[in-house]
Amino acid sequence: MEKPEQLIIFDTTMRDGEQSPGASMTLEEKLRIATLLEKMRVDVIEAGFPIASPGDFEAVKAVAERVKDSTVCALARVAYEDIDAAGQAIKPANSGRIHTFVATSDIHLEQKLRMDPEDVLKQAVAAVKHARKYTDNVEFSPEDAGRSNLDYLCRVVEAVISAGARTVNIPDTVGYNVPEQFAEKIRYLMNNVPNIDKAVVSIHCHNDLGLAVANSLAAIHVGARQVECTINGLGERAGNASLEEIVMAVRTRQDYFNVDTCIDTSQIVPCSKLVSNITGFPVQPNKAIVGANAFSHEAGIHQDGVIKARETYEIMRAQDVGWDTNKLVLGKHSGRAALKQRLEVLGAQFNSAGDLNETFERFKALADKKHEIYDEDLIALMTAVGNESEDEHIQLVDLKVTSEMGTPPEACVSLNIDGETQQASAVGDGPVDATFKAIESLMNSGATLKLYSVNAITSGTDSQGEVTTRLAKDQRIVNGLGADTDILVASAKSYVNALNKLLQGSDRAHPQLSTV
Repeated sequence: MEKPEQLIIFDTTMRDGEQSPGASMTLEEKLRIATLLEKMRVDVIEAGFPIASPGDFEAVKAVAERVKDSTVCALARVAYEDIDAAGQAIKPANSGRIHTFVATSDIHLEQKLRMDPEDVLKQAVAAVKHARKYTDNVEFSPEDAGRSNLDYLCRVVEAVISAGARTVNIPDTVGYNVPEQFAEKIRYLMNNVPNIDKAVVSIHCHNDLGLAVANSLAAIHVGARQVECTINGLGERAGNASLEEIVMAVRTRQDYFNVDTCIDTSQIVPCSKLVSNITGFPVQPNKAIVGANAFSHEAGIHQDGVIKARETYEIMRAQDVGWDTNKLVLGKHSGRAALKQRLEVLGAQFNSAGDLNETFERFKALADKKHEIYDEDLIALMTAVGNESEDEHIQLVDLKVTSEMGTPPEACVSLNIDGETQQASAVGDGPVDATFKAIESLMNSGATLKLYSVNAITSGTDSQGEVTTRLAKDQRIVNGLGADTDILVASAKSYVNALNKLLQGSDRAHPQLSTV
């Protein structure tokens, strides 16, 4: 069989994935994800949309400074100010890319842009030429290509390649296509754009009909050689094509695709857990590759087959995607060196000895409560430390909750607010409601609770509970995270963490709420 061609993996977890309602990431969180993506050997990391806000600009720039091996990409509309911001943001990168886009479908031209197709084509060409002033690595996307007129799409693609685009990305922006239809669009472009051989053909599929991975794989089969995807399929609306599913599909079915990636698949599960922890979006147990049940067998017939020969019911090895590392043999007698080594495997980077010491102390405290420490527990510790800053306005000092059948629960909370300890009590419909009302009676934040989510980090009755609290106020959405073996304490920590993010202020609106 011929040597497989390389399939370029373009990860957009930190850009398109962040557009999931509530999935906003801080600069430090983006750096942690970028570090692990680089370790996974992702080819291109789309770090954000620099023109959206100064916060987005700084996040992209910070990723460009941190990442050395992967290409760092910034998104820009065809407006020159967008491209200038993107060019400046990726300037520190060893390898930088500008990804510019404009809509080409009839409905977008008529209803959104309200522009003549010829003017849009001219804008696309001008944008690519302008982006080339910053880098030779320019990518162009005709937004909503999945519903665009094919002849017009061919003209646009040919023109932007002539203008210097090295990659042309064909997005199914609204997840409208079905696999055979989408593959035919890619085939048509490859057969009817004279200079198509001068650029890499990419695809970017959304999951509105549950077909993002299927459409991507169909396009890869007919010649697309870059796929844009996200960890856990994160993305706006129903999400994007899942990186882990694309990578393992082409690797497992080499007989069909004859392409492969440079991805270190052993990093897939750790990266999935990190993204889930940071965004507060849990992975469903039956999710392919990274779900807790992905390699589990309960049926007796299946168990018997796997015992006799794993290949009878498993087409991949769990170890190949990182499942062999999820149990950690560390306990209260483990030292700093062992903890530091394991945390670095999970993508942690310590800026100072103080950061390591704080994490170590929390690790010791947790080890006194739990007999076994898992990677998930450590990721939660890392996130807790990363979510706190020296200028926190609020700290949880103490919590007492009383709850019994037939009596409304009451919570008494003690907070340190700007150095002063204050207490308040409140009655609620449940113990969590009472806890949040007690905190609000002191803070009066005016925020709206958008999500309260509880997940067990590991199995067992001594598992840490991980709580995500999503608050919205004005044009901002923040996620608060808290973890503890006591779920009520975890809830209070999560709510306080979210309030701190609101109080610290930011010039960065959530991407879903941005007017950009």
